[in-house]
Amino acid sequence: MTKHVAVLMGGLSAERSVSLKSGAACALALEGEGYRVTRVDVGHDLSDALSHLKPDVVFNALHGRYGEDGIVQGILEMLRIPYTHSGVLASSLAMQKDRAKAVMKAAGVPVAEGVTISRFEAAKAHVMPPPYVVKPVNEGSSVGVILVREDRTHPPQELARADWPYGDTVLVERYIPGRELTCAVMDGRALGVIDIRPSTGVFYDFDAKYAKGGSIHVLPAEILPNIYHLVQKLALTAHQSLGCRGVSRADFRYDDTPGGTGEVICLEVNTQPGMTETSLVPELAAHAGIGFGELVRWMVEDASNER
Repeated sequence: MTKHVAVLMGGLSAERSVSLKSGAACALALEGEGYRVTRVDVGHDLSDALSHLKPDVVFNALHGRYGEDGIVQGILEMLRIPYTHSGVLASSLAMQKDRAKAVMKAAGVPVAEGVTISRFEAAKAHVMPPPYVVKPVNEGSSVGVILVREDRTHPPQELARADWPYGDTVLVERYIPGRELTCAVMDGRALGVIDIRPSTGVFYDFDAKYAKGGSIHVLPAEILPNIYHLVQKLALTAHQSLGCRGVSRADFRYDDTPGGTGEVICLEVNTQPGMTETSLVPELAAHAGIGFGELVRWMVEDASNER
């Protein structure tokens, strides 16, 4: 009997456009693997829609809030529909950046020094000497991230805008110069390490991630073998400490600047990373000999409840 897979995409978060692309790519690949696929653009009626569809499995291609933060996972647990990626607790924890950092730090994963405060306080005065980074505490894809450079006299005033859409709590972190590295974990093992080089600017912002030609991916990363293996080890430790399942991706900064600290710092763990054929996780899987169709098939066959 052909397995019926509902692919959740779109959704209600600031990352809706990215999720639509991930969902479309995964749905097409799953059809190529022989599954019966229904594409679901997620709204507030998700529970009713899934109760009507009665799929065998849910492939969760949502990104950001209301999809990657434990809410949809809780609905799927209540409906007893097996689903991909991490469960309720790990999803919620990883999405809450400050709480995730505390757990990873306790497990021995180095994280950047930071403070969680009101966005209004962050707009009044520098809470740490520049350069530093201000980011929403529970968004992904670098949405709403602000780099406060060393020569900036005043803190970012956009944080106090009445139309600021990313919540009233922000995480302010020390800026780590150097390289942007990323490593995926699949089936309990770390894959390769990519060195992400933004075509413009100094950090991997939303445009660098999704604009055509916004970044260059060097795989395998051209770094010392001991640093390469350290990133893999830390990605796996971060995945395990948060209780992640299925596939995740951890992002790092590596300060290899002249006279720099040489430190490797974990920025965050993505429990539902981008899943177009040119996204980082499929690229890492391909480097390990796992094609895109094989990757999404594994994720469907790995799906379960109580994750």
